[in-house]
Amino acid sequence: MSDDRPAWARRMAAERAARDWSQRDAVRALRAHAPTELPADDSLIRQWKRWESGATPNDFYRPIIAAMFGTVTNALFPAPGRRDGNREILEVSGMETLEIVSRLNRSDVDNATLDALRITTDRLCSEYPFMPSEQLLIEGRQWLRRVVDLHSKSLTLAQHREVLALSGWLALLVGCVEYDSGERHAAESTRRAALSIATESDHGEVAGWAHEMRAWFALTTGDYRGVIAAAQAGAEVAEHHGVAVQLAAQEAKAWARLGDRRQVEVALDRGRRMLEGMPHPENLDNHFVVDPAKFDFYAMDCYRLVGEDKLARTLAEEVLRAGTDFDGTERAPMRNAEARVTLGVTAAREGDLEQALIMGERALQGDRQSVPSLIMTSRELAAEMKRRYSTEPAAQDYLANLRALGQEKPGFLPG
Repeated sequence: MSDDRPAWARRMAAERAARDWSQRDAVRALRAHAPTELPADDSLIRQWKRWESGATPNDFYRPIIAAMFGTVTNALFPAPGRRDGNREILEVSGMETLEIVSRLNRSDVDNATLDALRITTDRLCSEYPFMPSEQLLIEGRQWLRRVVDLHSKSLTLAQHREVLALSGWLALLVGCVEYDSGERHAAESTRRAALSIATESDHGEVAGWAHEMRAWFALTTGDYRGVIAAAQAGAEVAEHHGVAVQLAAQEAKAWARLGDRRQVEVALDRGRRMLEGMPHPENLDNHFVVDPAKFDFYAMDCYRLVGEDKLARTLAEEVLRAGTDFDGTERAPMRNAEARVTLGVTAAREGDLEQALIMGERALQGDRQSVPSLIMTSRELAAEMKRRYSTEPAAQDYLANLRALGQEKPGFLPG
């Protein structure tokens, strides 16, 4: 088949191959996931061939195909989303940044200003994946201070709640970037502030993300039982929000590192079912939106840990495809880095040291990094290197580079 097939058709074939399924096997799995009786096998096999050739499955079959591959409909068959940027702030609010700041300095604040501030907050959260961490941290802290200062203004009850919510979102963003940058203690303080704001304003979604950050912090420091506790605490306050999906994913990652394959599948399936039932996000770029493609990223991490190398490699390739524009620009450099580590781990296990090193080194080269997450996953590649290639000079160089990255951020020094 030619490579001009739609990405979803290529992925269907790759997912099937990763499971060592024939097309007849795939049809049997499809039938097992279908809510109603399906046509005879021969008819379905002809249909499956058409799908893998590029004929689009209809609305009935798309969610069944996604479920049988352990993903969600909008990840396998993505719908377009909008991309945010500075231009949108001006287009929607009619205000430049300078005017917004000027209005914030008044004794009272009108709703138009709060609308512009909300759009600005969304834009900052949307720039999290790719804006240099130093720049985003400066901007995030500046806007957080401005919003916090609004509490001294004359506000209506509705405006007060809106300001609290914006303070919470900005605190979450700042805390994430602080942790990415290795400012571990500052990040925990900011996370606690966000949780306090969420409690005061009874904002379940912000509270859920504050617990998710705690789970993330625990994951990258090896406190896997702490991950599970934080994930379950977050699910209690935000069970109907998108963050509940990410909490389930963090729990799955912890179970994977504890070696409990059954609990991994339970947590992933819970997250998948929740995400499948949620509306498609309007803004796929916002860091605090769980876009469907991110579910593949979660599953990739888990399958790498439990040794399902074919599935992990297939999902890593999908993460890279989804996270890269047609011109090669990386929309999701941090996800892409972890996908490359996954490709490095699977290559190392297959005896391909050269490919493992290429992927491992490329993962460490990005300008936008989440240092603790990158070190955590890179340690897994380092373990494979030590186990299989400890006497190889090239492998020793990679391990030295990884140690150097850890020494730059002492709180995350790899072992």
